[in-house]
Amino acid sequence: MTSIRSGALLLVACLGVLACAQTPPEATQAGPEAMAQGSENQRARIHTELAAQYYTRNMHAIALQELRESLDADARYAPAYNMLGLVHGALREDTQAEEAFRRAIDLSPSYSEAHNNFGWFLCERGRIDKALERFEAALANPLYATPEKALANAGLCSLRRNDLQQAENYLERALIRAPYQPVALYQMARLHMLRGNPVAARRALLRLGEVGALDAAALWMAVRVERQLGDLTAESSYASQLRRRFPNSQETFWLSSGQYDQPGTQP
Repeated sequence: MTSIRSGALLLVACLGVLACAQTPPEATQAGPEAMAQGSENQRARIHTELAAQYYTRNMHAIALQELRESLDADARYAPAYNMLGLVHGALREDTQAEEAFRRAIDLSPSYSEAHNNFGWFLCERGRIDKALERFEAALANPLYATPEKALANAGLCSLRRNDLQQAENYLERALIRAPYQPVALYQMARLHMLRGNPVAARRALLRLGEVGALDAAALWMAVRVERQLGDLTAESSYASQLRRRFPNSQETFWLSSGQYDQPGTQP
């Protein structure tokens, strides 16, 4: 407990955020209006940052406890509601999650992280049009520090309904802003595979590998890409990495059983 609290205080001091690599939701960070209240939010901020750390460790009950402390300190602290939406969403408590995201946005309409997280929540529930509206709302804020995240998520969400052209538009915009954005690169590789273009998929995966972002799904796609292209050396290399790094993954099972027709994890 002590080490986690110390880490959270450091995060607060640096105005940082805790985020997981290749995870569409963003950790809490106060938007322009949420920050406007100033130093009286310090206690609320500390507890919200603690909740973010517990959330990333799947310690949801403790995260909720920290968020109660945050809202006791400041019942109008928008980042706490944003974090509350993430935790309730992870627990599949959809009504509470949606209420929390809406409260965060009501309190801070230009809070792009809340719009992005709410958009991802809606996308996961198959509410694609509403999700895209939220991503666009996130992008409408000229002060949004990481618009490539919302663009990548919008591209991923568009792929979920097989709108390849819309997905490509969003992903290209994300990669213009951040050429090595991992979600955008992986989804672009998927898009190229769906279009039957393994050469372009290979280029995207190579860039993904440059930033060390090849997870089990990406390695499995790389195996299939190189198999299609006939590069046995590259195929073997990716297969070896998959077996070594993710021995218990579904993708490794497909590899070991020769099920190369399995496309891998869907977006």
